[in-house]
Amino acid sequence: MSTNQTLLLDRARTYFANLQDEICHALENLDGQATFREDVWERPGGGGGRTRVIEAGRVFEKGGVNFSYVFGDMPEKLASKMAGSEGLTFAATGVSLVLHPRNPMVPTVHANFRFFQQKTTAWFGGGADLTPYYPYREDAVHFHRTLKAACDGYDPDYYPRFKKWCDEYFYLPHRRETRGVGGLFFDYLKGTPEELEHTFAFVQGVGNAFLPAYLPIAAQRHSEPFTEAEREHQLLRRGRYVEFNLVYDRGTLFGLETNGRTESILMSLPPLARWSYDYQPAPGSREAEAMDFYRPHDWLSEIEN
Repeated sequence: MSTNQTLLLDRARTYFANLQDEICHALENLDGQATFREDVWERPGGGGGRTRVIEAGRVFEKGGVNFSYVFGDMPEKLASKMAGSEGLTFAATGVSLVLHPRNPMVPTVHANFRFFQQKTTAWFGGGADLTPYYPYREDAVHFHRTLKAACDGYDPDYYPRFKKWCDEYFYLPHRRETRGVGGLFFDYLKGTPEELEHTFAFVQGVGNAFLPAYLPIAAQRHSEPFTEAEREHQLLRRGRYVEFNLVYDRGTLFGLETNGRTESILMSLPPLARWSYDYQPAPGSREAEAMDFYRPHDWLSEIEN
């Protein structure tokens, strides 16, 4: 492991820990009722982290914001699946979050930013995506426009490239639908020391854009009225969220297969969800309109045209 990589790991770890603090503080201010509970944990084999969970709030029914720095050896089976893996020894740091609001008019949101390194290989990954329950097109546009602005400061090709990657990654093949309205997803962003510095700056730019992308939506929607039927629809859509996280999500699988802390890994799951046999929304309903959201859209072009 080079000196440059070690220094980059330390700087990434500091940034991710500070980002966790900033996000938690802003979310507590918005909620105004609940605060985050913090668990500091250690990973058998090396490292640990801080898990922060908010529950039973005015805005957030459940949410988690995790920071971790882990190192050691990973199972051979997992190493063989990773692109460019150089054996078993690794170090990784990152921040990840999932927020499940109480009001079905407020979308669930996920974000993750991470740095992974081995002997001579290092890369960044991450992104952010929005999962609404009801179709507010202007919310999807705001989220995407804010993330695009963060990308454009570093490379105008980043937003279309990583938006497409997000649409493809957060997809449930067995349902033939996306998890939500997408956002950004990127992984295995490697390069020379200079290129890694550029990527780190980009990751910080997108990380810093998370709160401006999401907080205005949550602040506007959390006090809107909703019916019991709309709440039931929210629980059904949360079921899709559970299906993706337990079957497809790389972060969940990586954490479980590297002896991560189970409670921290599964904090992304909602407190309540529902599965109903052969659920079909009523034709012409807002629920049926919402289903049209769960496919790739060019949100920014659509609003401009």
